[in-house]
Amino acid sequence: MTATISYAYAVARDADGSLGKALSGLPGVAEAPVHLVRVEHSDNVVVAVSPVPERDFQETALRAHLEDLDWLESVARAHHRVIEALAARTAVLPLRLATVYLDDERVRLMLRARHEAFAGRLTDLAAQVEWGVKIYVEASAETERPADPPTDAGLSPGRAYLSQRRAQRHAREDTYRDAGQVAERVEAAARAYAVDRVQHRPQQGELARGPGENVINDAYLVPLQQAEDFRADVMQAAEGIPGVRVEVTGPWAPYSFATLAEAEPLKRATP
Repeated sequence: MTATISYAYAVARDADGSLGKALSGLPGVAEAPVHLVRVEHSDNVVVAVSPVPERDFQETALRAHLEDLDWLESVARAHHRVIEALAARTAVLPLRLATVYLDDERVRLMLRARHEAFAGRLTDLAAQVEWGVKIYVEASAETERPADPPTDAGLSPGRAYLSQRRAQRHAREDTYRDAGQVAERVEAAARAYAVDRVQHRPQQGELARGPGENVINDAYLVPLQQAEDFRADVMQAAEGIPGVRVEVTGPWAPYSFATLAEAEPLKRATP
């Protein structure tokens, strides 16, 4: 029989006792069933968990798995699926990907120890959603690749080449300056709705899958009732400037704002 440990997805409030039924049949990480861990006198604050193979989530194995993008994507999709199912029904504090405990009793001890902080943060985040706002600089082919230097414009080939490169550099500088103006306009539009903001590092490498260079990577916490107005106004603020692209994603569960759910000492392993 394969030994298992407890994978924790999120802390949530089960106000009417219906969350367990809503999660019934929903596959979690490793296709395992999801259930809720509770403690007595908890104001219906619960943790969504499922059993996962211990061999895959021990510290050494987990470190190796985190280099396997296919494995990581599979776990991330299952993690997100459970959190979105919870967020569709209640306030939720997402936990980090691959947060595991030795067993459900360790989860229960963590919940009992941090109940007050969790309950307060769940109240703060009730009826709030997260929007992601990314700004990209999209250099045109003309600024990325020099044209053949002209030979009949009164300049030597070398001077013509340098002139072309100088023009390209100026065009790129103009695009970055425009991106700064877009960022200011987007921030002003977002500020009219958002109650909080987190500035993440711009994405690079495998995470930056879209065209262009990611220069802004922000998350905004927005009241649910104003979510679509937020999106529309932010997108409108970015219109009309070539070479700069704004991407708005969401609404999501408040991943970037569940800070109180992080770094309990009772965790077995967290990347």
